[in-house]
Amino acid sequence: MKSDDDDGTLFNEPTGETPVVSSTDSRVTITGAEIAADADETMIIDPTTLLPHWTDAPTGQVPIVVAREAADSDDPWSAIPAPAWREGEADWVAHEDQFDSAILAGEQREDTARPWEFAEPEELPVPDELVTDAPRPEPDRIQRTRRSISTNRLAGRAVRQSNDRNFARALVTGVVLAAVVSLVFKLGALPVAIMVLVVLGLAGAEAYAGFRSAGAHPATVLGIVAILTLGVAVYNKGLTSVGAVSVLLIIFGFVWYLNAGREVDVLDGLGATVFVYVWIGVIGSYALLFVAPRSFVDGHGLSYLFGAMVLTVANDSGAFIVGRQFGKRTLNKVLSPNKTLEGTAGGTIVTLAAGLLLLPLMSVWTRKAGLEAAVAISIVVPLGDLFESMVKRTIGVKDLGRLLPGHGGLLDRIDGLLFALPTMYYLCHVLKLG
Repeated sequence: MKSDDDDGTLFNEPTGETPVVSSTDSRVTITGAEIAADADETMIIDPTTLLPHWTDAPTGQVPIVVAREAADSDDPWSAIPAPAWREGEADWVAHEDQFDSAILAGEQREDTARPWEFAEPEELPVPDELVTDAPRPEPDRIQRTRRSISTNRLAGRAVRQSNDRNFARALVTGVVLAAVVSLVFKLGALPVAIMVLVVLGLAGAEAYAGFRSAGAHPATVLGIVAILTLGVAVYNKGLTSVGAVSVLLIIFGFVWYLNAGREVDVLDGLGATVFVYVWIGVIGSYALLFVAPRSFVDGHGLSYLFGAMVLTVANDSGAFIVGRQFGKRTLNKVLSPNKTLEGTAGGTIVTLAAGLLLLPLMSVWTRKAGLEAAVAISIVVPLGDLFESMVKRTIGVKDLGRLLPGHGGLLDRIDGLLFALPTMYYLCHVLKLG
């Protein structure tokens, strides 16, 4: 409040005088409050419970928060002692039966001890009878059909069968086959195509059986179906269908081995399936190109296919006869110890003679074309024989089948022809035959 004698400032300097509150009473009166001196009851303070002043020195006393004795009760939880402040030795002795601190440092593990209630020794003693210098045993591994790489790459293969061929039996079988094939060719292109499909299917079955004997797991049914499908497709559409059928074989082959067990080597199985398909199906499908109506005019493809078969038979027969009589030097000792240089030379001579004398008997062949074809066939047919010998040597069999008495399997008779078919097909286009 501003006084009358104020000099104009809001706050004045303190004067140090005590204001007079009341003329009758020197006490400050608060409305609604009682005077402490006029109270009827006085608060009684117990000195024993009075907390010491914060400035006093500590006494070292700790309050006891848990009773020393458990109360008698039917409640099972009442038997469990509550936490207690341990002030002296008596407190530790009183609760010895409730906690055994020895299990924390015991040397022997108790059966009822929990993992965190003991410490494992740093090093366990080993009995003297268990200390040996024996080498560490190798872990057991699942056997696979794929052969491990070693010095002898043919180790572990099946044992080669003995040679039970008979020359008279082989001669009779050869004559019967020649008569049957000549009769089929007389019937026309469609019977020849059916005969080729049957031969390729049987040859594929023999090859797959040979791989199974070596421990592989080819998809035999899938492979044979692919070979026959390719043959029909090539007969109708030509070589453009090879790619489509091959892709389908890979896809269905993956599905075939999708649920194969661990004991099946998928790479060996699928590899054998595709290998036989290419070797017999793709290469053998060239025979169907010769008999397809759109490949050669006026059905001349039948004459070229028959000529390739004649030259192949001449080469095989000449090599067999001459090699049996005069063969001394081995052509390839590892792959085929029975094939000799003398037999190869004899087969070449017989093939050239057949090209000059037999092929010109057919109207589409001339002596020059027959001789040129004979030279080419005499080179590739021995390669086809060696190729099959390499396969048989690898899987460990002498013959891939016994369908033909004295000759072995059907594949043993068309191994050289498989290499002769594409050679003759492209040779006809180069020489512009037909």
